[in-house]
Amino acid sequence: MATNDALEATRPIHHEAAQQQRGVMVQKTEDFGQDLTTLNLGPTHPATHGIFQNILQMDGEKIVSGVPTIGYIHRAFEKIAERRPFYQITPLTDRMNYCSSPINNMGWHMTVEKLLGIEVPKRAQYMRVIMMELARIADHLICNGILGVDTGAFSGFLYLFEEREKIYEIYEEVCGSRLTTNMGRVGGMERDFSEVAILKLRKWMKEFPAVMKEFQNLFDRNRIFMDRTINVGPISAERALNYGFTGPNLRAAGVDYDVRVMNPYSSYEDFEFEIPVGTNGDTYDRYLIRNEEIWQSYRIIEQALAKLPDGPYHANAPHYYLPPKTEVYRNMEALIYHFKIIMGEIEAPVGEVYHSVEGGNGELGFYLVSDGGRTPYRLHFRRPCYIYYQAYPEMVVGSTLSDAIITLSSMNVIAGELDA
Repeated sequence: MATNDALEATRPIHHEAAQQQRGVMVQKTEDFGQDLTTLNLGPTHPATHGIFQNILQMDGEKIVSGVPTIGYIHRAFEKIAERRPFYQITPLTDRMNYCSSPINNMGWHMTVEKLLGIEVPKRAQYMRVIMMELARIADHLICNGILGVDTGAFSGFLYLFEEREKIYEIYEEVCGSRLTTNMGRVGGMERDFSEVAILKLRKWMKEFPAVMKEFQNLFDRNRIFMDRTINVGPISAERALNYGFTGPNLRAAGVDYDVRVMNPYSSYEDFEFEIPVGTNGDTYDRYLIRNEEIWQSYRIIEQALAKLPDGPYHANAPHYYLPPKTEVYRNMEALIYHFKIIMGEIEAPVGEVYHSVEGGNGELGFYLVSDGGRTPYRLHFRRPCYIYYQAYPEMVVGSTLSDAIITLSSMNVIAGELDA
């Protein structure tokens, strides 16, 4: 028979001492009524995607404290990657932040290029910028559209989701995929932009501003939406930095950190754009920051299209860059390179590199250690969601349950990136 101690160890952690031990923000129970309720927010709640759980202590509708639990979808990506050739790791990166997978793909390729010492041609860099900024727009559209749904306004989501589908059609024309894109190659892009891809992109660029303005007209000064989001789930700049926030959630708190400016990559230094910064770090600020970032991404794409250089769309690195399929079918040398690259028979140099990009949710980093073998000796993904989700209990203490849902939505916690 189990002892009382053993039984106690199997119960969910929700008492105050355990919460303080885990570093969770706790509001003293004497500030509330004595009849507290333990509530599981997730993993079955729609806002938690069936993936993560929050054990909340409730005083009526008010949240006294919370303990987050993650790991329901943990897929051991880092360990899998350590047993895969570099090209076979690209599809793993797709499945982290699947709302903006091209950024994940290209961040990984740039990391490998840094290890291998590959210089990517200017045209390929500009092409990458266009696709990454499209991905950022798609990511923010989904976040703000769903925030509208969670505040009871479904129409705005429909406005934006149609634009997200158009972006996915551009993806499809560039690489053949939509959600998990596996886009690009180590050394550049898989193929040049086709005429159809350019036409679809220009058509979208022409039509999108009107739709975005209409969405903002529905929400920006909407009294109900403002009442539901202003001063909800706030976090100060100091606390955000202490937690390791990056991306829109950090900029909403008033810190103007952006990897594209602080450590430019892929020729971002060639483009003019602004970094929007908030003041209160609340849900409304996070919404406004993402809207403005959409406009800045649109501005970057305009410049990249106008200045798109001529030249090759990939580096001259036959040992690492996959040859075109047409060459593989008729050229023995191309066939040999294709086989050796796909089967992971080309060894990488010994080295240790870290490369980060500005992902949809913040600094997405790849720490790669190579011992000279065919696979990484060690690979670590810096997932921004995993880092800033730790602050969620602190951000919702004292708020209502309905506010907790909106706060979670505005943080844009992507389940695949949270667990990896």
